[in-house]
Amino acid sequence: MPGRRHRGVEALARTVAAGPRCPTSRSFAYRFPLVDTASLLSLPFLQDDLARLEPQLRGAVSSGDRFLDEVTTHLIAAGGKRLRPSLALAAATAGRRPATHEDLQGAVAVELVHLASLYHDDVMDEALVRRNVPSVNARFGNLVAIVAGDFLLARSAEIAASLGTEIAALLANTLGLLCQGQVTEVRSAFSTDRTEDEYLQTIQGKTAALMATSCRIGALTAGLPRPEVEVLTDFGRCFGMLFQLRDDILDVVATDQELGKPAGQDLAEGIYTLPVLLALRDPGTGPELRPLLGSPLDQPERDKARDIVAGSGAIADTVAAGHRYVEEAEAAAAAVQERALGRSLGDLARSLLEGLPVSR
Repeated sequence: MPGRRHRGVEALARTVAAGPRCPTSRSFAYRFPLVDTASLLSLPFLQDDLARLEPQLRGAVSSGDRFLDEVTTHLIAAGGKRLRPSLALAAATAGRRPATHEDLQGAVAVELVHLASLYHDDVMDEALVRRNVPSVNARFGNLVAIVAGDFLLARSAEIAASLGTEIAALLANTLGLLCQGQVTEVRSAFSTDRTEDEYLQTIQGKTAALMATSCRIGALTAGLPRPEVEVLTDFGRCFGMLFQLRDDILDVVATDQELGKPAGQDLAEGIYTLPVLLALRDPGTGPELRPLLGSPLDQPERDKARDIVAGSGAIADTVAAGHRYVEEAEAAAAAVQERALGRSLGDLARSLLEGLPVSR
């Protein structure tokens, strides 16, 4: 039920707000490289464009209502990778010029859709932490989080409409794909019979669609030739699939601090990702893992399930699956007309699997 509060959510949220239980980012040693799109792309103007993006992002969600503004800027203030805006701006400018107003607005539109999806996802997951701060639903309640997410989508749609009918239609179609992906995920919750094809279909809608749209909107605001628009869109799709595979590996092997949210959350909530599905099919780990799954997990069960999956060959096999998308992303990047952009996009795709475990 959307209005239902997680038991103990207020107390736990207060604990999170009081300060991190793990070392701060200044003293914490990350075992896995963080995704830093701006530095990876290393394109001229991009860092400055991202700095110019921030006030536009805040301005886009400003309503004049003090409380609503606090809610809608909660995760903006918490930071984040700004991965989708980075892709949009890189596709638009290729580092050859500063971003135009239209380029920046396109980047704002895709980031607002992403933020809205986080607001809604955290309600569905009853999540307490996002980006190492209390989630919007933990701090303000489920109903406020849902309506605030809707507000972000409305502002994104308004911006898209100002950029023309093609971009407005594209963003509307992307929202539909996001919803379809979410529904397929909900339908398969706690199902140990979920297939790999069903998993891939879900992440194509939930993650890859918006990555592809980010690249495409950047190409459209720049007025690039159609072949270039299609190539950049294809890169975004492949990158999105790869990004989600990496995220699902980290949910098993990373820490709360590294993720900015509880590790193993998908496992606990019955979202069985590719590493889990592969571990279930492994005759060496499946018989031990399967009895733990099929219902919500408490913390000891979650830790045990993560240890089983991490100790199997499933992580290496998921990395191998990711390499197939790296190859597809590299092929798309190689076809980009702007050579510097193509090289940077290829480097970005390859970097996502760096540092991940590849053997038992």
